[in-house]
Amino acid sequence: MELFIEHFLDQVKRSVEGISVEEIRSAVELLLEVRGAGGKVFIMGNGGSASTASHFACDLAKWPNVGNAPRFKVMSLTDNLPLITGLINDCGFKSVFSEQLRAWLGPGDLLIGISVHGGVGEGDAGPWSPNFSEALRLAKERGAKILGISGFDGGLLREMADVCILVPVGDPEIGIPLVEGLHVVLHHLICATLRELNSKGFV
Repeated sequence: MELFIEHFLDQVKRSVEGISVEEIRSAVELLLEVRGAGGKVFIMGNGGSASTASHFACDLAKWPNVGNAPRFKVMSLTDNLPLITGLINDCGFKSVFSEQLRAWLGPGDLLIGISVHGGVGEGDAGPWSPNFSEALRLAKERGAKILGISGFDGGLLREMADVCILVPVGDPEIGIPLVEGLHVVLHHLICATLRELNSKGFV
């Protein structure tokens, strides 16, 4: 047990060391650009990443706020369960995010995708995350920006994103919990950085 715990923590350290500070900076700058232009932010994720999407939306709406600094217009696409299940039932799983976005997404908006494998892979139910590819294509069609937060090689999300923060994985056997955990750290870091900039009057 102790050997596994030590190994896991060692892999966390290695992954943290491999995360690009420049990509985090670019992500913060992209969020500031969208906010400054009055754009909206939409966040999506499946499974554990769905809870991260909801958490990120909550924090982005609240934590950066200092004084009269502009607020983010942000929405999680994972929180309306009746709508999500209705879309799955009537339109199929691939429609879950894109159909929510059709009424709202426009040029100057930002779609944030959070995914361990970047929407690439296959499981018992078939290809992973077809709802991701549909939403990413819609964002491109509408002229919206895309911020990816991914792991492993980044998959489709890394290919299509304007900015993509990647959590590298050394041991694939523990990759999923490692990446998901560090994604939460990254979204907290982004929100804390925005708050710091607001508190210093830089934005």
